[in-house]
Amino acid sequence: MHQDVKEILYTQEQLASRIRELGATISKDYANDSVVLVGVLKGAIVFFTDLARTIDNTVDVSFDFISCSSYGDGTTSTGVVRILKDLDRSVEGKHVLVVEDIVDTGTTLHYLLDNLKARGAKSVRLVALLNKPERRKMDVDVDYVGFTVPDYFVVGYGLDYAERYRQLPYIGILKESVYQ
Repeated sequence: MHQDVKEILYTQEQLASRIRELGATISKDYANDSVVLVGVLKGAIVFFTDLARTIDNTVDVSFDFISCSSYGDGTTSTGVVRILKDLDRSVEGKHVLVVEDIVDTGTTLHYLLDNLKARGAKSVRLVALLNKPERRKMDVDVDYVGFTVPDYFVVGYGLDYAERYRQLPYIGILKESVYQ
């Protein structure tokens, strides 16, 4: 365990098992159809990659990525969402599945989901590895949830604090002394 992590919430094995379950459900829901997986950079990249490999070949899957932020380098949302990197292709008339690492305040995801709907997507759904409803400020429907987590600052498996800890193979609680 990393010296800055107070406790491991989800092990590598627990994450892999739950992601396989999510992939099976998504495969069933989109069977014999196509879907654009839209990964939200940077945090979702590890989850995105593992999830994509669990979706079976009955689904025609394509990838795209977007980067938006309401956090900067801090631990709390600023409330202002900025698109830092936009999609490479149009989603008009397509099923879109947004792949996110964590839904916290909901500010970024609320904006992003509305934005994709306004671009004419046939449908827009959300899969999040972690859901933190206690901190929600904006309503966001999470269609597929990996785990619901209490209000801890978590890192690992793509989640970061100031661009650190993303490489950890588990999700852990960051020690408060690191970010206070």
